[in-house]
Amino acid sequence: MKFFQRLGRSLMLPVAVLPVAAILSGLGYWILTATGNDTNIAGVFLKTAGGALLDNLALLFAIGVSIGMATKPDGTSALAGLVSWLTVTTLLSPDNVALFKGIDTAQVNPAFDQIQNVFVGIICGLIGAWTYDHFKDTKLPDALSFFSGKRSVAIVTAGISLVLALVLFFVWPLVFGGLVAFGEFILTLGPVGVGIYGFLNRLLIPFGLHHALNSVFWFDVAGINDLNNFLNASGTYGETGQYMAGFFPIMMFGLPGAALAMYTTAKTSRRKIAAGVLLSSAIASFFVGVTEPLEFSFMFLAPGLYVVHALFTGISMAITAALPVRMGFGFSGGFIDLVLGWVNPMAENPWALPVMGVFWFVVYFLSFRFIIRRFDLKTIGREDGDPEDETSEDAAGTATGDAKYLATATAFLAALGGRENILDLENCATRLRMQVSDASVIDEAALKRAGAAGTMKPGRGSVQVIYGTNVQFVKDAMDDLMSGRAQPVSASDGGSASSSADAASGSADEAGGVATAARTTHLVRLRQALEGTAVPLADVPDPTFAQEIMGPGIAVQPPEDLADAVVIAPAAGTVQHVFDTGHAVALTLDDGTEVLVHVGLDTVAMQGRGFETLVATGDRVVAGTPLLHVDLAAVRADGHPTITPIVVLNDKDAAVELV
Repeated sequence: MKFFQRLGRSLMLPVAVLPVAAILSGLGYWILTATGNDTNIAGVFLKTAGGALLDNLALLFAIGVSIGMATKPDGTSALAGLVSWLTVTTLLSPDNVALFKGIDTAQVNPAFDQIQNVFVGIICGLIGAWTYDHFKDTKLPDALSFFSGKRSVAIVTAGISLVLALVLFFVWPLVFGGLVAFGEFILTLGPVGVGIYGFLNRLLIPFGLHHALNSVFWFDVAGINDLNNFLNASGTYGETGQYMAGFFPIMMFGLPGAALAMYTTAKTSRRKIAAGVLLSSAIASFFVGVTEPLEFSFMFLAPGLYVVHALFTGISMAITAALPVRMGFGFSGGFIDLVLGWVNPMAENPWALPVMGVFWFVVYFLSFRFIIRRFDLKTIGREDGDPEDETSEDAAGTATGDAKYLATATAFLAALGGRENILDLENCATRLRMQVSDASVIDEAALKRAGAAGTMKPGRGSVQVIYGTNVQFVKDAMDDLMSGRAQPVSASDGGSASSSADAASGSADEAGGVATAARTTHLVRLRQALEGTAVPLADVPDPTFAQEIMGPGIAVQPPEDLADAVVIAPAAGTVQHVFDTGHAVALTLDDGTEVLVHVGLDTVAMQGRGFETLVATGDRVVAGTPLLHVDLAAVRADGHPTITPIVVLNDKDAAVELV
C-alpha cells in the first residue's frame, strides 16, 4: 500500500498541469464544433494548446514517476524515465514493428497503435527511478570513468528498456486482442453488458487498456460504431448512444462530488493545497469531461476508492442503457458535449442526464466522505508528512553543521546501522524521525553515548531518536554525511558529541541567549503558558513526554471549546530557539533553566499552518510576553491533540510548579 501511495503522490506532479490543458482543449473543440469550421483559428489554437499536454499524458507520467519514486532525485532520474519511454515507444511504433516483421505498416497489429499509453509510461518511470537509485553511485575503471556515477544511469536504463520492449512485442498484442474479444462478448448481455463495459472502462484506465475496449463499442470494430453513428446522426434511434450516455452523470456531477468529499476530509493545514488541484480538476471534469486529473489524484493513493468509482460508473451506464436515455460525444462526457449533442437526432431524453447527475453527486460525496474517514484513506491532503518531503529531501538542509554536530551525526549513523539502513530521515522539534530497513541492528546504548536522550521504536521500521532543540543541526549533518557532502568525523577530530543533557537542550550561548543566574534549587516556578487545565506530564499521550525522556515538566490541556490561544512566556529569560514550524519555543530563563514549550503533539506535521510566531531567537522576554499564536481549531481538525507539554531540559530532578 505504501508503494501505491508514493506512486500516487508521484503522479500529482504531472496531473497538476492537466486541468487547465483540458479546459483549453475543450473550449477549442467547442468553438470548432459550434462554428462548423475546422480551420477556425481560435478553436485550432486552443485545442492544439490543450492537446500538447493531454496527448502526451503518458510521457508526463514517465517523467513524473521517475522523479517521484526515486530516492533524493535530481534531473538524472527524470532523464532516465524519458530515455526509457523513448526507447520502448520508438521500438514498438507501428513503422518499426512492420520493419522487424518484414510486413507493410497497414498489416501491423492495431495494438501497437496504442503503445503510447499510461501503463507503459508508468512502467518506464519506475524503470528510470529504480535505475537511478541503484546505479547513480556506480564506479567504473579509470578507462571508463567518464561513464561512472550518474552518467551510467541513462545507459543502464536504455538496456533494461530494451528488455521491456522485447517482452511487450510479444505480450502487448495478446492483451489488446483479449480485451477486444471480451468486448465483443459483452455485446450479447444487453444493459448488463453496458454496465460491465462502464465498470471495466474505468478500471482499465490506470493501465491505458481502456482504448482497446472503447474501440469495440465506439468504433467500427464489431459493427457498433456508437460514437461516429451518433455524431453523424446515422445510427438507430433508441440504440445509438447507449455506450456513452452513462458517462455524463459521472463526469459532470459524480466526480466533482468526489472532489468535494476529498476536500472536506483533507487536513485543515493542507486544504489550500488540495483545493488547488481538486477545484481545477472538478471544473475540467464537469465542463470538458476530462477525468484523469481527478481520477489520478486518488487512483493510487486509495485504490479501493477507485474500484468504488468504477463500480458507480458501471451502474450509471447500466441505468441509462435500461432507460430510454441516449447521448453521445465527440470529445468526452462533459457539459460542452452535452450542450452540443442536445439537439442531435440520436439524442433521447437528454434532460434526464443532469437529473441523474444530481443524484450521483450526492452518492459520490457521501460515499467517498464515509469511506475516506472510515478507513483513513490517504487521499490528497491527508498524506502522512509533507508530500514534497520525498522528492526534495536533499534540498531541505544545506548547512554543513559545525564539528560537534557532524561528530554527533557520525556517531548516530554508526549506531543506526549505517546510511544504508536509513530509508527516510526527518526531524520535529526535539527528535529525529526515521524509517529504517532493520530496526534490530540499532545500538541504543551507542546513541545515548553520542548524545541521544532516548530512543523509541513505534514499529514497522519507524524509529525516533530524542535529541533536543538543536536536533535540526544534527539532522542536517546526517543528510550531509548520507549524501556525501561531508565526511565522517569522530569526537577527537575537533568536536565532541554532546552529552545527553547538552543534547537535550543545546547551549544558550549558541542560540544567542545568556543565562543571568545559576539556579540553586530543583523547584521551578512557572507561569501557565496558555489557558487550560494543568495535568501531570505522565498523562500526555506521547511516551517521549510521559516518560520524561526529554526531562520533567507539566502539561496544559486547553478547553475543547477554545478555538485559538496565545502562548506566553512562563518566566523571564531569553528565547533560545523558535522552530521554523512555529509549534514550539525553547527559552533560557534568567536562572539558567532551559524550558521547552511544545504546543500539541506531532504538530510539526502541520508545517507551520495554524501557528504564528511572535518572537525571534535571541529576543528578551518577561513572564507573560506573547510567544506564539495558535489556531487550536485547526490543530484539532488536523487530528492532533492540543495538550501542551512544558519541559525542563537541563535538570532531570526538577519539580515544576505553576503559579
